[in-house]
Amino acid sequence: MMMSYTTYESCWKIAELGCSSGPNALMVVSDIVNIIGNTSLRLNRGSPEIQIYLNDLFGNDFNTIFKLLPAFYQSILQEKGDKVGACFIHATPGNFYGRLFPNNYVQIFHSSYSLHWLSQAPKVSTKIAKPLNKGDIHITSTSPPSVYQAYLQQFERDFKLFLKSRSEELTPGGIMVLTLIGREKPHEIKTPCVAISMVLNDMVREGLIEETKLDFFDLPVYFPTAEEVRQVIDVEGSFKLEILNIIKMGWDADLQEDFDDSFLDSATRGEFIAKSIRAVFEPLLSAEFGEDIMDELFSRFAKLVAEFTELETLKYTNLIVSMTKNP
Repeated sequence: MMMSYTTYESCWKIAELGCSSGPNALMVVSDIVNIIGNTSLRLNRGSPEIQIYLNDLFGNDFNTIFKLLPAFYQSILQEKGDKVGACFIHATPGNFYGRLFPNNYVQIFHSSYSLHWLSQAPKVSTKIAKPLNKGDIHITSTSPPSVYQAYLQQFERDFKLFLKSRSEELTPGGIMVLTLIGREKPHEIKTPCVAISMVLNDMVREGLIEETKLDFFDLPVYFPTAEEVRQVIDVEGSFKLEILNIIKMGWDADLQEDFDDSFLDSATRGEFIAKSIRAVFEPLLSAEFGEDIMDELFSRFAKLVAEFTELETLKYTNLIVSMTKNP
């Protein structure tokens, strides 16, 4: 979804929230530049200059991205020449559950695979130290209703604050496009988090991990349903929801793009999925359970996921959300 061409300004300010680091951080930037350039050409209008703000937490490796910029700028020049306006890329470190930019400053916000991460894991509201979800690190089929409610309430608080912050920073008529992992059904719980929890429980039983550490550790991740997202947007009130779509994608979708699906056995799928999940969750898990067990943990995870793939097709539920700022 693009803004009406009547809202074009000489310089568009676009923020990519949760950009991470490495080459993928610039993929969306490249797409945005191409879309704006192609739209300007089709409408026979001069392409505006584009100012991109890459956002992630303070500990993100922005230097790796900066080192990629000379080659990125050169590729734009070679592919588009003067068909696109100048592109300027900046870093804006900070937590997006709060303000990042001045009032009425940004035309477009985009975020992909970031908003299912909570500002913190939900906590038990009691003065006595008590585990929220004893024996598990996330919502499972055996979790009591209080665990689900705690996660939902944390998501609602975080998402409301996110929406309020972005509405203050967006220009009138500005848009926001989000992609996040969700759930199609309220009780859909087959996720990598559950598989990790199963492996950790096995390792506790074998004495490889302290039971207390498992009991008091909860992943700060929540996969909302489309209806939960819709309700928070409606209640917060700053945005008009334009699009809310559900798209299914295999846990090993990237692997399937590179290889013929018929030649991929369950072990290969399990190992590939384990590598991708390890890249995401290892920092949190190693901080809690120690680096020395990570190889064993994800080796077991790969085998468990391989068993899952022999029984069913494992798919993420992706929520695609597009909204415009209310007047």
